[in-house]
Amino acid sequence: MAVTEYEAEPIPGLPGLPPRGERILWQGSPDWRLLARSAFHVRAVAAYFGLLFVIGLASGSVMGLAMTLLAGLAGTGLLAFLAWAMARSTIYTITNRRIVLRFGVALQMCVNLPMVKIATARLNARPDGSGDIALQMMGEQRAGYLMLWPYVRPWKFSSPEPMLRALPDVRPVADLLARTMAEAVPSGRRLPISDDGAAEPRLQGVTA
Repeated sequence: MAVTEYEAEPIPGLPGLPPRGERILWQGSPDWRLLARSAFHVRAVAAYFGLLFVIGLASGSVMGLAMTLLAGLAGTGLLAFLAWAMARSTIYTITNRRIVLRFGVALQMCVNLPMVKIATARLNARPDGSGDIALQMMGEQRAGYLMLWPYVRPWKFSSPEPMLRALPDVRPVADLLARTMAEAVPSGRRLPISDDGAAEPRLQGVTA
């Protein structure tokens, strides 16, 4: 897992021109609304301030209600703006050799994930077709949880798993990634996408 900082990109989403033989198969970005809900927990924050507002109604304090309303609007608005800015600056790239995550608002970061170093990819698909793909890596981990956030699987602090998060249409990306991972490791074994309703179905694993 290689992490770099850069200012210019010859191709949007990539820190440099792809080497000979490497082809870009797909590029996309997270949906900011999904990112706001899943990573910035805007709904939970709005519910919290809604509860405070109800408590304020019971107490009958007009000033308290006004302050709670203003704080709630400011808090959720700020989180929504951060999600929009983060999504706007993020590009996911899948090539026949690697996955590249480019993200960052003030300071742009680029994370290169070679296909041959991906042990397992896990698909979290939602009923509306959106979802996330978490990537379990093999070998040395060079990027920490905070460096990867919000594009990291929640609560995996000791061994961070980079994630293609908040994809509006996740299934075609999952299918493409499954095929590409299998082709990158010809001696491996391709596992089909799971549709058994599990909380974390395995998208694809390649085992030598």
